[in-house]
Formats: sequence, structure tokens, C-alpha cells
Amino acid sequence: MNIYVIKPHTKEIQITEFDGQITSIYTYFDSLLVDTSTILQDHIIYTNAQHTDENMFFIGEQIFIGDALILGLNGFEETDITIKQDELQSLISYDVNDFYKQAMRPILDFEININDTFSVKDDDEAMQINFEWVIYTFNKADKKTQHYFLDEMKKACTDKENSNRYFQKMAQLAVNAAKYQ
Repeated sequence: MNIYVIKPHTKEIQITEFDGQITSIYTYFDSLLVDTSTILQDHIIYTNAQHTDENMFFIGEQIFIGDALILGLNGFEETDITIKQDELQSLISYDVNDFYKQAMRPILDFEININDTFSVKDDDEAMQINFEWVIYTFNKADKKTQHYFLDEMKKACTDKENSNRYFQKMAQLAVNAAKYQ
């Protein structure tokens, strides 16, 4: 089947043949930890969940780290890609701002999966929030709030456990602040 490979370090989208075997995806990323995203209608995006690559890009407003494989998706069956390459290219941005680069640092340093979730409370209701949502939310904040986020992050994120606690704390602050807007 035909798939796309996005290579952010060269800013290329390549069409390649794929044998359809899940083991081939693990082999491509040299990892058993693979993330999936269905942000593109009728497609699935695979990336390495062990983020060691500093090359990032966006598809729409969702950030991806390192190479990505895009396969077509018909129900639960992987198929040939159907999105046109120029249409896909128009959805991709390799322009990752400084805030994102700095906020992603603990995620890269401690190999945190940006899609891992943690619980926060909205009134008495538990919500599942992921690391990517926290960074996206603070990226939308004013410069003073962004500086606070990054300064406190540098102090708190000394290991994976502290990084997890910090992002959970910031997620709770963002959820609380959203009530008053």
C-alpha cells in the first residue's frame, strides 16, 4: 500500500510502499512504543512515542515529534492514502515557535509521551488532560503567563516524576482559569 512519510528534519513528504505489517512500523521507529493520531479524516498517523528527535511540526494545531507515517484508514483497516500530497502539505507547518520548543524540553529530556493523560478536576468532575493540551493552552496565553510557565518549568522539571507533577499542576491552573473567562 502507498503511505506518506513526513520527515521534519528535511521538511519533506515522501510517498513510499508499505507492506501493511504492524511490525514494520515498529521496525521503522526502532521502538515498540508508537503513538497514533486520527487527526486526518480517513487516515492514521504513526509516530515514535519515545521522543528523542528535536524536529517538530504541526498538522493543523496538533504537534508531532520526529518522523511520521500516514496510512489510509477505512474503518479499522489500513489502506492506501487518499489525501492529496499538496492538501497534506497545506496542513503542515514546520514553524514551531520558541515557546513550544522550550516547553517541549522536559518531554524530550525525560522521554515523556505527549499523549499520556493525567486527571485534573473541573468542579467535582475528573477530566483527563494530556501534556500536549497543556502546552497548547499556555501557548495561547499572554507573554507574561508564558514566561511564568517556562520559568517555573525550568525549576520544577528535574526528572520525569517532577515533570509529570508540574504539567498536572499547570493543567489544573489552566482548567481553573478557563472558568473565569
